[in-house]
Amino acid sequence: MRTHHYDALRLFVAVANFKSLSAAAEQLHLTKGALSHQIKRLEDTLGFNVFERHARGITLSPKGRKLYDVAKRSFEQLDNGIEEITSDLGQSLTIGVTTYFASRWLSPRLTEFMQSHPNIRLRIQPMIDLLNFAGEEVDLSIRWGDGQWTDCEVIPIMNCPAWPTGNKQAYELVQTQGIASALSQLTLLRDREDSNAWTQWFELAELPLKQRQDSLIIPDPNVRVQAVLDGQGIALNDALVNTELLANNLYKLSDVELSDYGYFLARTNSSLHNSAVDLFIEWITQSA
Repeated sequence: MRTHHYDALRLFVAVANFKSLSAAAEQLHLTKGALSHQIKRLEDTLGFNVFERHARGITLSPKGRKLYDVAKRSFEQLDNGIEEITSDLGQSLTIGVTTYFASRWLSPRLTEFMQSHPNIRLRIQPMIDLLNFAGEEVDLSIRWGDGQWTDCEVIPIMNCPAWPTGNKQAYELVQTQGIASALSQLTLLRDREDSNAWTQWFELAELPLKQRQDSLIIPDPNVRVQAVLDGQGIALNDALVNTELLANNLYKLSDVELSDYGYFLARTNSSLHNSAVDLFIEWITQSA
């Protein structure tokens, strides 16, 4: 005997799982009457009752129990097969990140992730304003700062304290005149108009931060590093500029550091049920 009542069979399995028409109807967003009608049609097609009705509810009939075992096992196999097929088609994952972090830390390590997860199509989306998800179709972004953001879920990747850096001329000025005098003569480079990173650093260094007109906003961290090299000012940088430090192109101007600063994953609610996102989070937190 062939049956085409696969929807009714799914409803039958659901009712059997809940052991209640009312509970199953509520979970399936159906009326109890509509669900009862579907079960009755199934019984008419099969030629036997799948449930035994009692004053206190329903129980599976002997034949209903056999049908339940077969149907439940078959639907589980079908669902698992569909999941396996769709996973073979691959998932896409877009990571928003600055080219600074991508080139200096992320890119050399991505091969490991891609080899471990060949079914995930990974796209690196260069971004400058990582605090603005609007208009950017990214699943995750990697932000620099102290992690105090309220617009997303924040997941620490790695601690990477920030400290003032300058070129050779700025360094020599600090050595000859002292840090306080030197900083009052040097332009402060910032990543955002509303950034308070320099304010936090001056407080930690116990130095006065007066109203200054000589701040320069450079959102792109690569451009900001180059601006320091070119003598346009000084900036807060981290260990990712070690290459420039070792080559004596950049100089660390003070040992006072923003110890809470580093790199964080910013995740929005739209990516909460994306398994590729979960795999990337697991990988990058372990790698860092």
